[in-house]
Amino acid sequence: MEILSVQNLCKSYASFSLKDVTFSLESGYIMGFIGANGAGKTTTLKSMLGLVHKDSGSVRMLGKDFDQNELELKQLIGFTLGGVDYYAKTPIKRITEVARRFYDNWDASVYRSYMHRFKLDENKRPAELSHGMRIKYSLVLALSHHAKLLLLDEPTSGLDPIARDDLLELFQELIESGERSILFSTHITSDLEKCADFITYIVNGRVVESRSKDELLDAYRLVKGTNEQLGVIASRLIASKAHSFGFTGLIKTADLRQEDTVMAEIPNLEDIMIYHAKKETDYEEPAI
Repeated sequence: MEILSVQNLCKSYASFSLKDVTFSLESGYIMGFIGANGAGKTTTLKSMLGLVHKDSGSVRMLGKDFDQNELELKQLIGFTLGGVDYYAKTPIKRITEVARRFYDNWDASVYRSYMHRFKLDENKRPAELSHGMRIKYSLVLALSHHAKLLLLDEPTSGLDPIARDDLLELFQELIESGERSILFSTHITSDLEKCADFITYIVNGRVVESRSKDELLDAYRLVKGTNEQLGVIASRLIASKAHSFGFTGLIKTADLRQEDTVMAEIPNLEDIMIYHAKKETDYEEPAI
């Protein structure tokens, strides 16, 4: 079952635009949403949920149009946008009392289990928590009403490696039944290599890749060679970096030829992001 479908989503500001953002996600999977800071990840999530008014495009969740079924669908969605920073001096217990009233399926036992798992004290105030602990509390609120779709903006940001690994294990547990899916944005690509099934990559407001993680990694090769070899292959590279020994670059696997004598290896997600970003940086608008 397709749990999320975003089609041709557009949103324009004075200095930035989302341009026909399109991707979809089936039930029972984790999708990583990656891109540099300012690429449009948060704007996409906010536009999907009506937190900012989209200019055009459609969003379907759980088989229903979001605009036409917003209140119903928000009962079935868990969303975090960073940590809980509002009501900074109000005890967590009181914030929870307010938040739970919005959800028909709020489950106090689930809430308590996650509070215990994350070692959160209800009597503390957000102002007394570290950034990482505020993120954990926002996740508790998102997880305590049996949401079918979790949309999480940078949920691992600010967490130490042990806490991040625990959270990634939790994500895997949450999708085991096949009835729940998770879309989360992050710039920590190593997290996605551990847990993501699919990757959507956005650059300057445009989706440049959206496919399974394995397919994405297999579609590119990191190549290394001498300056003479660069002259042969340069026109086929997405981008390259010069070194004292020659060059390193990224190429689509389909563009790599049998007669190329360069060294080639499978890149990681960070490599793909870096060289696509370099391509954008190196590009210059033609003179008019």
